[in-house]
Amino acid sequence: MTAERVDLGGHDTPCLPADRLGAALGFGPGMLWIKRDDLTRLAGGGNKVRKLEHLVAAALAEGADVLVTGGAAQSNHVRQTAAAAQLTGMDCVGVFSSDPPPVPEGNIIIDRLLGLDERWMGPLGFHEVDAAITQVCDELEAEGRAPYRIPIGGSSPVGALGYVDSADEIDQVAPAGSVVYVAVGSGGTAAGLGVGLGSWDRLMGVDVVGGRSLEGFVARLGSEAAALIHRPDPGGRAGFDRSQVGEGYGTPTEECHAALELAVRTEGIILDPVYSGKAMAALVADRRSGRLPADQPTVFVHTGGLPGLLVDRYQSWFPQP
Repeated sequence: MTAERVDLGGHDTPCLPADRLGAALGFGPGMLWIKRDDLTRLAGGGNKVRKLEHLVAAALAEGADVLVTGGAAQSNHVRQTAAAAQLTGMDCVGVFSSDPPPVPEGNIIIDRLLGLDERWMGPLGFHEVDAAITQVCDELEAEGRAPYRIPIGGSSPVGALGYVDSADEIDQVAPAGSVVYVAVGSGGTAAGLGVGLGSWDRLMGVDVVGGRSLEGFVARLGSEAAALIHRPDPGGRAGFDRSQVGEGYGTPTEECHAALELAVRTEGIILDPVYSGKAMAALVADRRSGRLPADQPTVFVHTGGLPGLLVDRYQSWFPQP
């Protein structure tokens, strides 16, 4: 690769067979694998660390002294960015698309432990958050700081390189021709995987946000990432499963709840209710309907996000005995 990478503990995660879960879904032996990107080694783990290894390298190369990014109140990306800043001697500002909660919970507790500078902007749309990140960067520059702007989810061409790395790791371990299921929020993870896998036809991206078009953006982001490292654009055409969004980003669904229970009771693996749980719900639905054949090698990318499960919104899933 031509891009630099700072080691934040985001690469070489295990890719392991999940035969008990596979058997429960009717897969043949050795057909279902899980890429454990929840086991990256920064502030509770998760997929954003891979992107941050490249983004932080770029920030340091530019002489930045503060990382500026944003997302929803329970953003795993903001948590991991704050930790990356601490590890590399920078400050971090997090721009949030809501009002502050009355009581800190989940990721917000960890954000405060990490000393994150929180900017609560009130309700904002997806694209409005990126505009607010730029506004904060402008304010910091006026104060004499050197900010490095990181879009929502780290989804830039540089950030997407982290998931080219992940695809390369998958292909070193999993059966040849595996299809890969992954949750899609901001799109950078899917873009990098598409480049690394070499074909969009090998990728099943599960939309967890809804209300926007992903195909063109992800394909364009993948093309720009590929150009940075002199790889060809992926073949095929990017497509996304929108069946698991429910009423919107982060909203509980019974399909997600059932997928969480199935994964933990067969493999002891805890998924999260915003990203990986809904992606697993899509995989379960595809296998049970026959859209995903029992003899098709399949890799599920676990993107982390455990702190998001520990918020009031999901209490109804766990009633008092």
